[in-house]
Amino acid sequence: MLESLQLFYVLYPQAGAACSLIFGLLIGSFLNVVITRLPVMLEQSWREDAEAFLELTADEAPREKLSLASPRSHCPVCKTEVAVRDNIPLLSFVLLLGRCRHCHTPISWQYPAVEFTSGIATVFLILQFGLSATAAFACLLSYALLCLAVIDFRTTLLPDQITLSFLWLGLIANLTGTFVSLDDAVIGALGGYLSLWSVYWVFKLITGKEGMGFGDFKLLAALGAWLGWQALPGIILLSSFAGALIGLCLIALGRDRDHPIPFGPYLAIAGWIMLVWGSAINQYYFSLMGVR
Repeated sequence: MLESLQLFYVLYPQAGAACSLIFGLLIGSFLNVVITRLPVMLEQSWREDAEAFLELTADEAPREKLSLASPRSHCPVCKTEVAVRDNIPLLSFVLLLGRCRHCHTPISWQYPAVEFTSGIATVFLILQFGLSATAAFACLLSYALLCLAVIDFRTTLLPDQITLSFLWLGLIANLTGTFVSLDDAVIGALGGYLSLWSVYWVFKLITGKEGMGFGDFKLLAALGAWLGWQALPGIILLSSFAGALIGLCLIALGRDRDHPIPFGPYLAIAGWIMLVWGSAINQYYFSLMGVR
């Protein structure tokens, strides 16, 4: 089956790229569901746990149980369910001119942006790695990073359901050395977590403030599990540079200095860069350090 698909991609590259794009757009549509609903599901779960622990009785009406599968997608304003024809990735947004068909409320640009990014990333990674297990794992990691980046940007949360799951999946992927050896992956996971954990405590002891959340430790640990310890310096440097630059720009534009700026999106971007170009970056970096 895989050999037939590989032959199809070789004989019909344009059709293969179109299939990859459509697949990526569909995945992006699902990622939007995860991005929108998972934080709310977590909040509901935490509220229920707190009420049970404190033996509280909620005065409000029973809350609708939310999951990734139900209820069906609907407009947040008029509550009208989104018809299938209005749920086609990218195309529906364009045809509807970015507004709800019924109440004409503007649709968030997050939806087409995530779908487009997912689609383009899928095409790029299959072209980069070929139609292979490596490309499949690279796409999975990219989808997770995209999801985490947007969730953290919106809510300053990095859900354990994604970070810890992908930490283990990275170790599984490298059982056969998909990206790095298993030894490098295990050391990468440990180094990724402990490096930011150490920075967190040093910063807190000096300033009395929390500079980042525990989700950032887990995300870097997951990236270390996927890409190995060799990728960690590049990820930390790239994410720190991007975070500092954008943070200074936001402050210059009048953002409150005490307002938290999520670090997860910068880690996700840096991790994806190292996924694709990590070998060349590491070779250049370690050559500057005199390591061969």
